[in-house]
Amino acid sequence: MIYAIVLSIVVATLCIVTIIKTISVKNQTDFMVAGRKLPWPVLVFTLLSSWIGAGSLFAGGENAYRNGFAALWQPAGGWLGLLVIALIAGRARRFAQFTVPDLLETRYNSAARVMGTIAIVISYTIITSYQFIGGGDVLHLIFPDLAAVNGRYIIAAFVIVFTAAAGMASIAYLDLIIGSLVTIIVIVSVPLLLSNAGGWVEVRRALPPSHFQVLGDISIWTALGYLIPTMLLLIGNQGMYQKFFSARSEKDARFAVYGWIVGTVLLETLLVTMAVIGSSKFHTDKPREIIPLSAFRGLPQLVGAILLGGIFAKVISTANNYLFSPATNLIHDVYERFIDRNASQRRKLIVSRLIVVVLGLFALLQATQFESVLKAALYAYTIYGAAVTPSVMAVFFWKRTTTAGAICSIALGTLVTIFWNLGTHDLDAVYPALAASVISLVLVSFFTPPPHPSKWQPFFEN
Repeated sequence: MIYAIVLSIVVATLCIVTIIKTISVKNQTDFMVAGRKLPWPVLVFTLLSSWIGAGSLFAGGENAYRNGFAALWQPAGGWLGLLVIALIAGRARRFAQFTVPDLLETRYNSAARVMGTIAIVISYTIITSYQFIGGGDVLHLIFPDLAAVNGRYIIAAFVIVFTAAAGMASIAYLDLIIGSLVTIIVIVSVPLLLSNAGGWVEVRRALPPSHFQVLGDISIWTALGYLIPTMLLLIGNQGMYQKFFSARSEKDARFAVYGWIVGTVLLETLLVTMAVIGSSKFHTDKPREIIPLSAFRGLPQLVGAILLGGIFAKVISTANNYLFSPATNLIHDVYERFIDRNASQRRKLIVSRLIVVVLGLFALLQATQFESVLKAALYAYTIYGAAVTPSVMAVFFWKRTTTAGAICSIALGTLVTIFWNLGTHDLDAVYPALAASVISLVLVSFFTPPPHPSKWQPFFEN
């Protein structure tokens, strides 16, 4: 009963915030970048909540269940990416547009915009799809008579409605509530779970020694196969840039990154620790469920209920973010740019909400194609990281990049990832896809005329 009560409170809170923020949405700028009014404390938690979702809670938990603390290689990619982000957050806010394809067209051309949009739609709807999977698992744990697959439909309905209603304004302030709640409850939960498991001596006795080693039973290539896609997704992440574009100022964008670094390192380390402790006590044929399972069976009822409610809210929050981003792309980078340049604010708002619904249904369809959340996450990260991130980083760090080089990079990164995953290979897709993307970016850029200074100056001026 306590689990249902807490979940009801979480859902009611999400609904109230969404209704309030929906009323405040007057135009496209409000919908897409919250009117560019977000202060840095709000940005910290919306960045934290959008990054730490089912990828950390379910894919990271699955990884820790199988490999122990070697699973930290996966979030460590994000930590390295944050160091790069700290260098460019202010410049990204100064650019003050709406999407990553805005960057690509300004620096390259409209073809780069469209190709970047395609890669983002593919990868982000996959990421949204496994939020639905994770949310369905949580509902099944709390309500055993509800099949996990039916839980996915319920989660999908919530996410589509919340996202279509108020856009970025709703997402940012929902994230403030969710991010602070989950951070506090995870900090409280880890020592309680450890005590329930009998302390570290008992945890170490129950698990193989490899679970406490840097690499464990995985190779360095597998470890890097976890790290590199995560790093590439973070440093090219459209949702992150969109939040920087939503910042009140360049200073707010920079301060938000510093808070994000602290919060991410703390929370992801604690989540892996929780999964390792849980795996010493509970065994499951669905390793992705180890963190919610530990909350349900290994914590005092009230604490476990709050943590499960927080996990549920996290899934909703992350799904909101990753559904909202490709919808923004299609309305801003395709509809406005190529279909109806003179559309009124009202028409654009209506089309934005319809696109959210269509992409949400597409993500729900994709949820039927994956059983392992970890594999789905790495696939999505690689598509985005290999296709989009090299060209985005070149915007800020390499003046010599040409339009032809960027287009070749985006195309090869996307195609190599997709076709590599259609076959059976021992080598992770990130290696051939990233190599093809970066090599083509560099070589084609060197063999084509350098860009006019007007193309790179907006991104290098102090």
